[in-house]
Amino acid sequence: MLTGKTAVVTGGSRGIGKAIALKLAQEGANVAVLYAGNEAAAQETCSLIEQSGVKAAAYRCDVADDGQTKETVDAILAEFGGIDILVNNAGITRDGLLLSMKEEDFDTVVDTNLKGAFHMIKHTYRHFMKKRSGRIINITSVSGVTGNAGQANYSSAKAGLIGLTKSTAKELAGRNVTCNAIAPGFIDTDMTAALPEKVKEAAVEAIPLKRMGSPADIANLAAFLAGDAAGYITGEVIKIDGGLCM
Repeated sequence: MLTGKTAVVTGGSRGIGKAIALKLAQEGANVAVLYAGNEAAAQETCSLIEQSGVKAAAYRCDVADDGQTKETVDAILAEFGGIDILVNNAGITRDGLLLSMKEEDFDTVVDTNLKGAFHMIKHTYRHFMKKRSGRIINITSVSGVTGNAGQANYSSAKAGLIGLTKSTAKELAGRNVTCNAIAPGFIDTDMTAALPEKVKEAAVEAIPLKRMGSPADIANLAAFLAGDAAGYITGEVIKIDGGLCM
């Protein structure tokens, strides 16, 4: 159980982030939900979190912006009194073949998906060190493990997130702070729902379990990694992909 602990979930208003936020709340954690633009969705998520009898608050924050991120972390520390769990889930896509990919599309994806996590870790780092405890969970992707055609920017950012995870794990291990990464495969979210039907059918056919995963699959592992039972696991990248990249 996570009773009395405070979790921060970036990109927490929908999809995988929302599922993680709700699961952590069910385990007893207070939750700060960071969102980029959809305030209504963030407030709805907070209302659902509060049904678990815990505290919730939404913060609008572009994690790609270092200054905004620092201000938001400071605000969370002031309102909640501390942070025990950080889930770096915020992510975007700007897919396209490398040959025709605009530099802006490459930079935007890297700035949110990789630098966003860097900013969040950087601005909670000192707090975790002083507490001498904490859990950092980064949501990467199997695209960062194997690469993916048409996603040079996304795969690069998610691969970089794996390196960031391992470096953070080594730096903070001496302070009893763990840092792990979850690498989802094809998960049934708004992002995958937008794919053409033939692409989805081909994806499912390639998955040994013959189905997409659910946001709850990711949330269950995040809750485990956030808890006491995972205290001796750090620097790991755990795939949840139905066997796609075994």
